[in-house]
Amino acid sequence: TAFVSNTLSDTVTPIDLRTGRALAPIPVGADPRALAFSGDGGTLYVCDWGGGEVTPIDVRALRALAPIPVGSWPVAIAVKAGRAVVADSGSDAMTEINTRTDRVVRSVAAGQFPDALALTPDGRTAEVVDGDTDQLTELSTESGGAGRRVKVGNSPVAVAVTPSGRTAYVANAISSTITPVDIASGHARRPISVGAYTYPSALTVAPGGRTVVVLDTYAGTVRLLRTGTRHLSPAIRVGGYPSAVAVTR
Repeated sequence: TAFVSNTLSDTVTPIDLRTGRALAPIPVGADPRALAFSGDGGTLYVCDWGGGEVTPIDVRALRALAPIPVGSWPVAIAVKAGRAVVADSGSDAMTEINTRTDRVVRSVAAGQFPDALALTPDGRTAEVVDGDTDQLTELSTESGGAGRRVKVGNSPVAVAVTPSGRTAYVANAISSTITPVDIASGHARRPISVGAYTYPSALTVAPGGRTVVVLDTYAGTVRLLRTGTRHLSPAIRVGGYPSAVAVTR
């Protein structure tokens, strides 16, 4: 089953991949946006941007459970190791949820306007991009403490962590660059240009960690970044204004 968040309808639509048919939409909170599954795949967590909450959906029963209040404008969510971590862009905070109990563990201050995050493979650290301060903030999911704040490019909007947990790649929209950050040292490496006015807005790391797939939204293209050599492939033309990317496992 695939699930689609419908921002203007305040619903999530399940799609049966065997039949290709949409099932009955599931009512959730206001302005649903980001989605993430629990580790066992039994629960889907929905960021209700307009309602300041996260709605869990029982995947088997296809019904919404009690919403979980978080901060304002929850815009991104990642789940790993029994934790759901939410970027609350309107509260300048990160909310951590225990996925075994669906209760909030803590809310901690992040940078200004956190609008994307990624968890390290062990789930112990959240790498959060702060759009208004042009930095990557490291937050501990165990203590709630803030670690290093690393300066990246202009208007960071997306982040992905390699499977090894060694490097975070940050997409800087206005700079039209990708900044690799060494997680162990907190050192930002030399940014990689993806071309002027391309507006890279999303990226993901392919299995194995050797390739980062980068979406250039304004250009309507995809670039493949080879992590070992920093080499970028020629632009691959896709549709108009691409906004998200995922890679099969």
